[in-house]
Amino acid sequence: MNRPLGVTLISYFYMFGAVVLLVTAVLWQADANEIGLADRFGVSPFPEQLFRVIVAIAALIGVYGYMRLQKWGFWLMMIYSLGFGVISGVLALSQNQQPFTGNLLWSLMVLAYTFYARKSFFPDEKTG
Repeated sequence: MNRPLGVTLISYFYMFGAVVLLVTAVLWQADANEIGLADRFGVSPFPEQLFRVIVAIAALIGVYGYMRLQKWGFWLMMIYSLGFGVISGVLALSQNQQPFTGNLLWSLMVLAYTFYARKSFFPDEKTG
């Protein structure tokens, strides 16, 4: 089955984001006014650079399955997007910094499109 264009585009955006996370894990310096990724997940005692590497690797694994139209890739992308969407929604309501609203909207779009394209991930099953 051919991979839908939206799956390809979403995958490339997530690959780019994972590479940025890896680069910033090496170059990132804490800013007193910035909310780190570990803080966003509620694990502030966890080392920020290591957390960025872990999230980037998880994203790349998920994207690999997503691009290959694997069932596990579908579910990992749904869980990943839902998790980041919830975190971004909570932060958008509680913080003055605003990449969070955009992150929430992106997560919702990825969830909606992935659900829409679910037949590509489950070709042998009836998906209604």
